[in-house]
Amino acid sequence: MKGTIQSLAMLLLAVLLAACGTTRSVVVQRTSQPRITTYPASSRSQPQGHAASYRVAKGDTLYSIAFRHGVDFRDVARWNGIPAPYTIRPGQQLVLRSPSSRDAVTSRSVARVSPAPRVSPAAVTGSRPAAPYASSSAPTRSPALADNVPVAGEPASVSPPPALPAAASGGTRSAGGVQWRWPADGRVINGFQSGDAIPGIEIGGAAGSPVRAAADGVVVYSGNGLVGYGELIIVKHSDDFLSAYGHNRKRLVKEGQRVSAGQQIAEMGDTGASRDELQFQIRRNGNPVNPLDYLPAR
Repeated sequence: MKGTIQSLAMLLLAVLLAACGTTRSVVVQRTSQPRITTYPASSRSQPQGHAASYRVAKGDTLYSIAFRHGVDFRDVARWNGIPAPYTIRPGQQLVLRSPSSRDAVTSRSVARVSPAPRVSPAAVTGSRPAAPYASSSAPTRSPALADNVPVAGEPASVSPPPALPAAASGGTRSAGGVQWRWPADGRVINGFQSGDAIPGIEIGGAAGSPVRAAADGVVVYSGNGLVGYGELIIVKHSDDFLSAYGHNRKRLVKEGQRVSAGQQIAEMGDTGASRDELQFQIRRNGNPVNPLDYLPAR
């Protein structure tokens, strides 16, 4: 009997030891958020949405609304029955999609990358004239610029525009019927990515460095109402082409003001960014294109 009890005790001890030996270990992994450099309200990877409508706010222009939503300003005007010079008012509800296909984004309202123009080196100033730029779509129309650019909620300006500094010299390139030049002297620190929420290039520099018009045109927006751009200027060069200049420290021009290629229109800054830089875009028919396909070689 005593031997039986001892055998049972030893068996029980063996079972307990086996259970302890097979007990699973709990591994605690220390998680940490990766350090990500962010730009206030201007994430380059954030997808760009396409709203079906928009309520006009004070300070908007039809051009800035179309720019913000990646559509052609002429489409917005047509869909809403707004004739030139495109007067809008705060609180006005604008349709941002074609009424005939309200449930599908039209081909012109998709922020896509247009084919880059094929421009030979002869297009650079000082060389023989380049062949006319050919587009697979409708031919580029002649520039249609107007000094009257209505701003929502603001009376029409009657005061003369301030004098601008003389245009700086520099190489130019003809593309799309526009003579382009570099808008700033710094190097490109971020290239063009078609999927970026703010699709353009970033040019580095020091605070206060001159920001210049990339081509002749008319200022169609000067303000800070577009999230992610800081102090922003948009210039219309023709019915097909706009250029945009963001993150400025100070804007030197206002809506309706004519500018020449190379004229200073702003001072470089870091509004809406974490460093001093120029966020530069070119839009063709409302769609972002790679500025490096239009600017002259350096």
